Amino acid sequence: MPLRLLPPRLASPVCRVAGGSAGGVLGGMMGGAGTGPVIVAAAPKPKPPTGPARISSGVVSGLKTSGSQPVYPPIARAAHMQGQVTLHAIISKTGSIESLTAVSGPEMLKGAALDAVKTWHYKPYLLNGEPTEVDTTVIVNFNLNGG
Repeated sequence: MPLRLLPPRLASPVCRVAGGSAGGVLGGMMGGAGTGPVIVAAAPKPKPPTGPARISSGVVSGLKTSGSQPVYPPIARAAHMQGQVTLHAIISKTGSIESLTAVSGPEMLKGAALDAVKTWHYKPYLLNGEPTEVDTTVIVNFNLNGG
């Protein structure tokens, strides 16, 4: 029987196996992937947060519900000391200050800032609808002009 050549438009360099198709996968199954059962993995459940959520001072300041203003220390006023005191705070699920430490600021003003912020109370911060502890920064400004 003589060898018959196909016209160039019908010849495909990819299709070299009977039953194969152009663009097929080498070693793939003929006829597609089959009709076997579909395996669906369950989505992993989100892990509950470990430790307090880190929330910006701007967001937390909007949750403040009560607390006293800092009292300007007389010695700092006499020394014309002003500036800002930065505090690190952990706020409980109920909104009370759980832990408070001074991070930076003038030494003469740190005590007054700590005393005032210890009295502050916040609306509980909700994460996925649940109250959660908050790790944040609190900035207390001291200005001799009151503004």
